[in-house]
Amino acid sequence: MLPKLVEARYQGDYRVRLRFSDGVEGEIDLERDLWGEMFEPLKEKARFSELSLDEELGTIVWPNGADFAPEFLYQKLCPNYTLKPTPQSGAA
Repeated sequence: MLPKLVEARYQGDYRVRLRFSDGVEGEIDLERDLWGEMFEPLKEKARFSELSLDEELGTIVWPNGADFAPEFLYQKLCPNYTLKPTPQSGAA
């Protein structure tokens, strides 16, 4: 199961400092990931800086509705991370 994102802080430019519940933390640069209809407006640094942590979704979000999957953010910090399926009880 993916650890929960517990802290996100804007660091300037397109950088964000993240901390997950398992202690993994670090700074990521999202500049190259800002493409597509939802992310194009965030190329304006003032708009990018409006990010916040949505505790319910467990990821960073912006007022325009853009967000990144928490798995994607975790993998930016831990490139060897792969999401493993959760075994279902009683499964054969």
